Amino acid sequence: MALSCTLNRYLLLMAQEHLEFRLPEIKSLLSLFGGQFGSSQETYGKSPFWILSIPSEDIARNLMKRTVCAKSIFELWGHGQSPEELYSSLKNYPVEKMVPFLHSDSTYKIKIHTFNKTLTQEEKIKRIDALEFLPFEGKVNLKKPQHVFSVLEDYGLDPNCIPENPHNIYFGRWIADGQRELIESYSVKKRHFIGNTSMDAGLSFIMANHGKVKENDIVFDPFVGTGGLLIACAHFGAYVYGTDIDYNTVHGLGKATRKNQKWRGPDENIRANLRQYGLEKYYLDVLVSDASKPSWRKGTYFDAIITDPPYGIRESTRRTGSQKEIPKGIEKWEKCPESHVPVSLSYHLSDMFLDLLNFAAETLVLGGRLVYWLPVYTPEYTEEMVPWHPCLELISNCEQKLSSHTSRRLITMEKVKKFENRDQYSHLLSDHFLPYQGHNSFREKYFSGVTKRIAKEEKSTQE
Repeated sequence: MALSCTLNRYLLLMAQEHLEFRLPEIKSLLSLFGGQFGSSQETYGKSPFWILSIPSEDIARNLMKRTVCAKSIFELWGHGQSPEELYSSLKNYPVEKMVPFLHSDSTYKIKIHTFNKTLTQEEKIKRIDALEFLPFEGKVNLKKPQHVFSVLEDYGLDPNCIPENPHNIYFGRWIADGQRELIESYSVKKRHFIGNTSMDAGLSFIMANHGKVKENDIVFDPFVGTGGLLIACAHFGAYVYGTDIDYNTVHGLGKATRKNQKWRGPDENIRANLRQYGLEKYYLDVLVSDASKPSWRKGTYFDAIITDPPYGIRESTRRTGSQKEIPKGIEKWEKCPESHVPVSLSYHLSDMFLDLLNFAAETLVLGGRLVYWLPVYTPEYTEEMVPWHPCLELISNCEQKLSSHTSRRLITMEKVKKFENRDQYSHLLSDHFLPYQGHNSFREKYFSGVTKRIAKEEKSTQE
């Protein structure tokens, strides 16, 4: 059936990667710019074609200035499951909405886009000629047209079973493209200062979008590493700040990560990374600090906390303490004597993430967001294992597979309640607490799976 044109509808053409991350990104950005998702817009699945009702073209353009999950957006003029339905839909589209883009002084061109099928040039021309009934009065300009229109055909998701006819056909006026080029221009391969776990550029921008990072925000990363997440947030105009327990990483010292380079250079540091992209003015500072014992005064400082904590695989999970330290509890918050030099101790994953949630609940402004990665052992994962806090509401939970038996989940939470002292230990009363402690053995389970895979591969080669 053709769509009714009574609503202001737009067609999003989505990229076909990080599929689980797409919907939370678009929802977060629409919320940031004053748009809203309707209940009928919740089930897109893996399709690259999404129809949205957006209040205005300005919001649509703002959306595309941020998204890395969407390729393009079009003002939808018609839609059908066959050419006949498409043409009928176009004939019902209000002429007064078409006229501003089709008058005699304008120039235009029509493009054909197909998903999961390649058309010949003759087939494309045939589809363009079939649109002659539209009231185009301007001149065709293939190089620099004022207006671009597109026919988009969807041939499904199965490359091994391509249908003769498309499942859906869309026609719309191109509005804007997304920010897919940021993935290449900010690629870690081209970055001045990198480490073993530097975050992929595309995922960094997705995290910043999930966190609704905007101009003049203050964004914090308590496990800053080489600062990849700070770069993405600074690109969107936020002032960035971070801490890390590793002195050498914070100061750009020690062995280099790059192949054929033994030691890091004198200007390999986080500030230099932001300078590389013209973002140094957004750099506040990065300090050597232990995330388990934050030294902040009580207060709300941050609009967003965007971070990728260590999982104990390529980077160790560490905190400061004493070899004679009493069991973790309320006493851990007592201050050490000034003369005490703390040693590095292991830091359980469950403790790390619960500390992170408490810190976010204390220091985020109301409405501020916490975005972080949670490693999971897939065979044992349940939603109850996601850390919980009374001041934070879960917004989204997206999976990225790491191996056949492990994955990490991008968790986005929003502060909805003012922090009170009693909230610090509320997790002990939560049903989530005991299941989540299972993450403490994530490292052992990860390497157990690697060992089994290697043994299986060796057995198959011997046979």
